[in-house]
Amino acid sequence: TLLKMSEDTKKFTPDDKDEYDDDPDVLRAMLSCGHITDPQTLTDCCRAQLDAGNTEFRCPLCEDEWPYDEVRKLAKLTVDEKCNFEDMMGTKAAEKLCPGCDSFIDRLDVSNLCVECSICTKRNGQTYEFCWQCVREWKGPRPRGDRCGNVGCTSADQELLRDCPLIYLKSVKNIQCPSIRACIFCGVLIEHTNEGCKIMKCKECNKQFCFICLKPAQECLENTNHFNSCSAGLAPRQIDSDM
Repeated sequence: TLLKMSEDTKKFTPDDKDEYDDDPDVLRAMLSCGHITDPQTLTDCCRAQLDAGNTEFRCPLCEDEWPYDEVRKLAKLTVDEKCNFEDMMGTKAAEKLCPGCDSFIDRLDVSNLCVECSICTKRNGQTYEFCWQCVREWKGPRPRGDRCGNVGCTSADQELLRDCPLIYLKSVKNIQCPSIRACIFCGVLIEHTNEGCKIMKCKECNKQFCFICLKPAQECLENTNHFNSCSAGLAPRQIDSDM
């Protein structure tokens, strides 16, 4: 079973009760107010509140306000839906000053921290990009939603990868490993529930990797099987050396 983690301790799990959807096969999210919902129900609920003229999202069961950052992550909105929601709310993602020219720049894709400044690009004759998180010239591969390659650029996801508890994988000879890993292909955080084998399938990109050695599944299974230790050994926590 996979748990799709977001920031802090919010998680998707198929075992909780959604007051508006009892489909047993749907992954559900625990919101900050403590109530359970699935991504589609959350999206529909927020859209209905916007259509009614509300500019903030509230739980229909307890009236607690849901922070928009939480809705944006857990509702699994597309980029178009995020932009539409932000337009309707009148709170489109804030502009930031480009570190190259001090011009205010919008970020159109809220899932990507790498932002191009068209002014600097035109002025310099080559593409200029900066990090939305640390506001420095971009370093490293792109697109990325967690951090760039600059020292000190970190996120709540990195803290979660650093601080999550260790677990013993019962099905893999009680090997101890971090309970949360980032997908090696797309970076989405996944928690192992200690059920099933060491090979995990990411719900976001549908690719498989080993939770123990962090190798692609096919590479890991060349010299072992789903329930034995890895020839490559245990991979360390996926944290940056500057944390």
